[in-house]
Amino acid sequence: MGIDLEKYEVVIGLEIHTQLLTQTKAFSEELAEYGAMPNSNISVVNLGHPGTLPRHNKEAVNMALKVGIACGCDITPYCLYARKNYFYADLPKGYQITQDKTPLCTNGSIHIKKEDGTTKDILLTRIHLEEDSGKSIHDMDMYHSLIDYNRAGTTLIEIVTEPVIKTGEEAGLFVTEVRKLVRYLDVCDGNMEEGSLRCDANISVMLKGSKTFGTKVEVKNMNSISNVRKAIEYEMERQVDILESGKKVFQETRSFDAVKGTTFSIRAKELATDYRYFPEPDLPPLIITEAWIKDVEASMPKLPKELYDMFTREYGLSTYDAQVLTENKEVAAYYLEMVEHAKNFKACANYLMGPVRGYLNKNAIELSDFVLTARQIADIIRLVDENVISNAAAEQIVLLGLIEEPSKTAKQVAEEKNVIQNSDDDFINQLVDEALSAYPDKVDAYKNGKTGLLGLFMGEVMKRSGGKADPKVATEILRKKLNA
Repeated sequence: MGIDLEKYEVVIGLEIHTQLLTQTKAFSEELAEYGAMPNSNISVVNLGHPGTLPRHNKEAVNMALKVGIACGCDITPYCLYARKNYFYADLPKGYQITQDKTPLCTNGSIHIKKEDGTTKDILLTRIHLEEDSGKSIHDMDMYHSLIDYNRAGTTLIEIVTEPVIKTGEEAGLFVTEVRKLVRYLDVCDGNMEEGSLRCDANISVMLKGSKTFGTKVEVKNMNSISNVRKAIEYEMERQVDILESGKKVFQETRSFDAVKGTTFSIRAKELATDYRYFPEPDLPPLIITEAWIKDVEASMPKLPKELYDMFTREYGLSTYDAQVLTENKEVAAYYLEMVEHAKNFKACANYLMGPVRGYLNKNAIELSDFVLTARQIADIIRLVDENVISNAAAEQIVLLGLIEEPSKTAKQVAEEKNVIQNSDDDFINQLVDEALSAYPDKVDAYKNGKTGLLGLFMGEVMKRSGGKADPKVATEILRKKLNA
């Protein structure tokens, strides 16, 4: 199959189901806990027993508001919940409590930057609160499907885009930005493999220039960002191939086989009327005041775009440095603490992205498991900036020494390793004289224009000093004597 880009235009809308990190479930008091023993976190509310009543979860609303505010959404002041009726084995009540006509958040956008450097705002339709279903397990018993209701009733927000995404690349970048955002806000761990972030894609193709969208096909069960891209790219080609052969695309729900790299049909697509939405009679309206919004807004951390702008405009970092430092909230927080104690913004970035990251990669650990605090790394940088130790000694000796003995200070390690620089003019003058005397022919060559030999003399001075001569002072004295 091959997609004819000259004839067809692809239209993609995404739905991101984001499981919120609330302590309890959406409308009941049992724990929302991943990895618990099957069917241990259940209650009569989520099993739909007669006479039981759901109730609002303020923690969940706060988390949803954070996402909406971060995306620049309009917040709906008066929200009604609805019952969405459908019958799956893992939906014990036979309906899902969700927000239908009054989603908590509407409009807004998420900014992406494409591989060619261009940017795009992916417009959002809505962000609404709802509860999750249970989980069907098909691979533990040869003859039966097993049901775990622990996930039933867990709080979700569904982030729905406008149909403005045009490629698998844009879709993958959008999911990446959503995952980064919810992690920064501490509302979701973003773990797609565990199902706490799930992506469904609605895909259609139409002739270029057409005003009428093609038949929409939904693709579910994409458990990684790379699979989102692959599934969309395959489905685009599949639909074009159908149209090119003179057939019609049928509206259906498909799943993605990551091994084969193909989609396959799982059921005919339901229409909104199939769900028989009607107002949830057991939940009072959710009323969001301006004061509530302001309180939530005041509790929010700096977001990736804010940090990116601060790092490039105020700290003078390159776009590459700022991008790397804001990819991960933990890294950004570590960097911000470093620059509180060492004002050399570029050196702090270089150390975090260079020797620190190198050590983490070599030892296969995360920054959270690193034995040194941001302040300890900043102390090493300050020693370099104050010409107490050389940059080489800092990276190759002091950093590793401090990792071995994190209870000590950087200065103590530098003293014990005997790498404190000597800036005494008399001491360095003597070393310079010795270095120049050792290479009289090179001195003549330097004076005849081969100024690149300065590095040779510097190496000799540092060698004779055991690496303790202050490089700046030594360079100044060398140049003075060579140019005399």
